[in-house]
Amino acid sequence: MKILLGVTGGIAAYKSLELVRLFMKAGHQVQVVMTAGAKEFIQPLSFQALSGNPVRDQLFDENQEAGMGHIELARWADLIVIAPCSAETLAKLRMGRADDLLMTLCLATDRPIMLAPAMNRLMWSNAATQENVALLQQRGFEILTPAEGEQACGEVGAGRMPEPETIFSQAERYLDAQQKNAQAWAELHPSWQGKRLLITAGPTFEDLDPVRFIGNRSSGKMGFAIAEVAHKLGAQVTLIAGPVSLSCSPDISRLDVRSAQQMFEAVQSHYAQQDVFISAAAVADFRPANQSNQKIKKRTDQDLMSLQLVKNPDIVAWVAEQANKPFVVGFAAETENVLDYAQSKLKRKQLDMICANQVGKNLGFESEQNALTLVTRDAVEALMISSKKQQAFELLKFLASLHSF
Repeated sequence: MKILLGVTGGIAAYKSLELVRLFMKAGHQVQVVMTAGAKEFIQPLSFQALSGNPVRDQLFDENQEAGMGHIELARWADLIVIAPCSAETLAKLRMGRADDLLMTLCLATDRPIMLAPAMNRLMWSNAATQENVALLQQRGFEILTPAEGEQACGEVGAGRMPEPETIFSQAERYLDAQQKNAQAWAELHPSWQGKRLLITAGPTFEDLDPVRFIGNRSSGKMGFAIAEVAHKLGAQVTLIAGPVSLSCSPDISRLDVRSAQQMFEAVQSHYAQQDVFISAAAVADFRPANQSNQKIKKRTDQDLMSLQLVKNPDIVAWVAEQANKPFVVGFAAETENVLDYAQSKLKRKQLDMICANQVGKNLGFESEQNALTLVTRDAVEALMISSKKQQAFELLKFLASLHSF
């Protein structure tokens, strides 16, 4: 395999020499690209000696760029690994900067990119860095967790670059998984080409007044992952999204709503034209009976406040009742007795399939990972813990195997 190793400015740059050695020993081809900051810590000649290839470090290199060399290099790699990946590099990748060779390569490639962050513990925990990491993960970057321990600055905490052996083993597993996934995607693509999917995602917010609302912790990531994977498999996707801070492919037809009633009306308008309806949204079960037009004031003599709630429409059950319904898939997010509750919900609402997921323990809501159990009247398939994108792929693969839609 062909590995493009990006080295950015940081004291951990010397560790990347060992990473090159590990890749070469495993039989991979390695091309190193260094930033100007990286060269302040280590000389390019060291990487050239280990990789057998001249180090690239200039975007405007008249010898290399005569044939648009940076574009060729972006296409050459099977995997791009950036180690160490500085806080500045994370920020540049998030913004889509192209002000040096490495950033231009990352912007001009469709190859997977793995990042090994390395920085001061406070820089790593800074809200801006964590926001950059979250958005890059959403875009499909594979980001390794920094190691903990003593740092070059003398402080102790999370932020150290993972050891070269760790990065190497993660890259090997990732490449193996990518190869298997590519074959699986090719096999699954004909099953979804041209199919029409309606997906709901995220929470709903039920307003009490212009300031306050009742909501839940759903991030919408699972529903958005299903929408993106289905789109890449060739399906025509309509996504009805509650209030979330997520983006999706411009080719996905997206409708943004806020309340359960708005989501219900959107589903009513679109369900009849679909082959499959996947209700991944965490719809609020109740809403305030009365919504105040003004902010509700706190009274000094009031220690308790009562709210009268009314039931929201059960969107997935309503679709399942329709004579012209699509194949209906529900979700059951529970904290206990997950499978029992899911099977009960499947029968009670007359769904064709339900996805049971445990929430809490770093799974489900607000997490990058999930572990669904796929349930029909005749089958139960538990998925291993993985990214929500991988869970989405396995869900769509399971659906295609049913041949019921």
